[in-house]
Amino acid sequence: MPVMLTGALIFGARVADMSLATFRILMLMRGQNLTAAAIGFFESAFYIVALIEVIKHVNDPINVLFFAGGFAAGNYVGGYIEERVAIGYVSAQIISLQSYESLNRKLRNEGFGVTAVEGCGKDGMHYVLYVMLKRRHLPKMMRMVEAQDPHAFISVMDTRKIVGGFFTRRKFK
Repeated sequence: MPVMLTGALIFGARVADMSLATFRILMLMRGQNLTAAAIGFFESAFYIVALIEVIKHVNDPINVLFFAGGFAAGNYVGGYIEERVAIGYVSAQIISLQSYESLNRKLRNEGFGVTAVEGCGKDGMHYVLYVMLKRRHLPKMMRMVEAQDPHAFISVMDTRKIVGGFFTRRKFK
């Protein structure tokens, strides 16, 4: 097999392997163990294919570069795919010193569940808005907050598990 074809095979297998590895870890973090196991099966198969090709052509050091390059590219691709799929939930904490009432109303009108809690900060009393939402709805919520209060403080955290509570059946655009 020509060197470039071997290199492309190694690189492609590593991109696939590492993309799947990134996605598998995210599935594990979200408690989807069966899905993670299935992904792990294919991940290891791609890894073995790449490794065998490197070992078979050990006298061609360029293959190590293809192997390492595929590893790096696979991490990038895996992260990109994960952002696009946006599986799971996040918790957003929003502190708006200027317009929390209108922001609260606007978020609720758009179907987001909001819990408002009074807090005391450096500049006195204010409200903290807690929003639990699906990750795929985060960009919409962020745009809404930015439009309503560009100076709002926003903290977003991954949520592994949710028990109880209220999630609207309303579809977001």
